[in-house]
Amino acid sequence: MAYEFIKVDREGPVTIFTLNRPDVMNALHSPAHFELHEAFNAFAADPDQWVGIVTGAGERAFSAGNDLKHQAMGGGMASPPSGFAGLTSRFDLNKPLIAAVNGVAMGGGFEIALACDIIVASEAAVFALPEPRVGLAALAGGLHRLPRAIGTKRALGMILTGRRVSAAEGLDLGFVNEVVAPADLMDAARRWAAQISELSPMSIRASKEAVFKGLDEPSLESAILGQNRYPAISALFKSEDFVEGPMAFAQKRAPAWKGR
Repeated sequence: MAYEFIKVDREGPVTIFTLNRPDVMNALHSPAHFELHEAFNAFAADPDQWVGIVTGAGERAFSAGNDLKHQAMGGGMASPPSGFAGLTSRFDLNKPLIAAVNGVAMGGGFEIALACDIIVASEAAVFALPEPRVGLAALAGGLHRLPRAIGTKRALGMILTGRRVSAAEGLDLGFVNEVVAPADLMDAARRWAAQISELSPMSIRASKEAVFKGLDEPSLESAILGQNRYPAISALFKSEDFVEGPMAFAQKRAPAWKGR
């Protein structure tokens, strides 16, 4: 499918999603949200795509968030049911996503990164939830995902001031997994994706689903006792990978994962 505001590239089992509006620092408007919705739908449905990387075009920005100028000029604000960037309200995606943050990740841009499972940041990356500066609030998940990632007090220290946080501080706070030189960003993101792709995609999906669904359980006991009812775990037990892994180990060879 041809897209106007994003680029989608496939490298083996890895899909790279590039927010492609560099002239407005990859800020997103309604048409971009719907393009991303379709792109993530296709990724979720493709059995040959196991890991996703999300990044921004150019060197200045991952995403500056909501395109406020487009909004101020009367542009439509509609978004798909999957939320901002077709991602922030997509709660059933059990394939892992890596955010490769190459510059500014402000407001909705930061919320996109927080909706990913791993954040790899350029040394030039800057994060913030500055919505209160323009009379808005980070309602695309930022107000909920950030406290879950770094704790309430540290999250409120960012949210209630709208302050900018460097990649290095993001690493220290705990919402960034790795900081690299700008020239090394995509290589680092691909390295993470390659490490994940070495493992059973069925196991990875089951693991991600168990983590997030388990966090919603009222206790550790209920999370452990209830995990076998999660769809991705049930699918793992019925999969070819569930047979292939132990067989490959016994035969002292590399497993040939099928992702089914």
